[in-house]
Amino acid sequence: MADAIPDADDDVSLPGWIYRDADFLAAEREVIFRRAWQIVCHNNDIPQPGDYHSFAFMGENIVVLRGDDGVVRAFHNLCRHRAARLLDGEAGNCGRRITCPYHAWTYGTDGTLLGVPHRREFPDFQLADYPLLTVEHEIYHGFIFIRLEAGGPSVAEMMRPYAHEIEPYRLSELVPLGRVTLRPRAVNWKNVGDNYSDSLHINVAHPGLTRLFGQGYGLEAQEWVDKMWGRLIDVPSKNRSERFYQTYLPTVPHLPAERQRLWTYFKLWPNQAFDIYPDQIDFMQWIPTSPTDSVIREIAYVHPDARREMRAVRYANWRINRQVSLEDKTLIERVQQGMGSRAYTTGPLGRNEVSLRSFARRIRALIPESRLPQAPTPGWSGRTR
Repeated sequence: MADAIPDADDDVSLPGWIYRDADFLAAEREVIFRRAWQIVCHNNDIPQPGDYHSFAFMGENIVVLRGDDGVVRAFHNLCRHRAARLLDGEAGNCGRRITCPYHAWTYGTDGTLLGVPHRREFPDFQLADYPLLTVEHEIYHGFIFIRLEAGGPSVAEMMRPYAHEIEPYRLSELVPLGRVTLRPRAVNWKNVGDNYSDSLHINVAHPGLTRLFGQGYGLEAQEWVDKMWGRLIDVPSKNRSERFYQTYLPTVPHLPAERQRLWTYFKLWPNQAFDIYPDQIDFMQWIPTSPTDSVIREIAYVHPDARREMRAVRYANWRINRQVSLEDKTLIERVQQGMGSRAYTTGPLGRNEVSLRSFARRIRALIPESRLPQAPTPGWSGRTR
């Protein structure tokens, strides 16, 4: 357990200034995000040769592409000639070739450079020297992750403590339900993640979840992943959507009995999560766009199921969690406003706030300035890195 590692600052939160400081975000980009796995899509989002999904992240534009040979690869979405963007849009199909819209350099779906107009004007030029630039990727139970710089554990290694819990859900067979949505939030990215892994606010600020789970919301932290969970209780909710979900959630044949009415949440370091319900699986990513702004990227995946009650229950799930999302939006905006005050430095952490402790410990280890109660002189990030 990550919480077993001693730290002199374990009993206090991260300081407020790092939730609004441009230098701190610059440091995070380099030492956290460029080395962190980020989910792009699912294998079944790109089922055919030429299918691709793009992902804009930390100033880079990445494309995940299924080649003519059926192999999934990840590339920087730029031409090797003058850096023009090659493929447009969130998703599409490029056919058997990728042709740059600027100067018509042409690539195969395996990334090899196939043709260059006016080639005689490039002395000593070899096509093999200019393939598309690859990006490290990993496919975990069908979900495709990328990272910009190597180092650290694989996704499978990060999730290893919960591999036995993931297995029954047959994630590799999922298909997308709808499209990726992007929801802007006027908060620092850490505020979204802190709230996601905070169990103390559930019975205070989420009456719907309290009606569904009672007082039985659980939380624990491993080294690279947090787990939260709640089991549906049998007391009928007074809310129509919640009561419908409780009553009509059908049996899912591939799930064991103990998971038929269990909601489980896994948060992977540093900024993404899987919400695992009996009826569907959602992924959620919170990506910084400025020191005080983020975008939440999410989509739902399901197992094909033509039953009317399953379709209706999935809609009820959406209604329930839409309300939870709105409640969380209000909460994190309240916190972000407070983080903007010089009056707040740090706050105490309870022994049961294991996820906040684990996250803060890793941030302090990676960026030692996060131990300071106030921000250093502006420009510190460039001077120290």
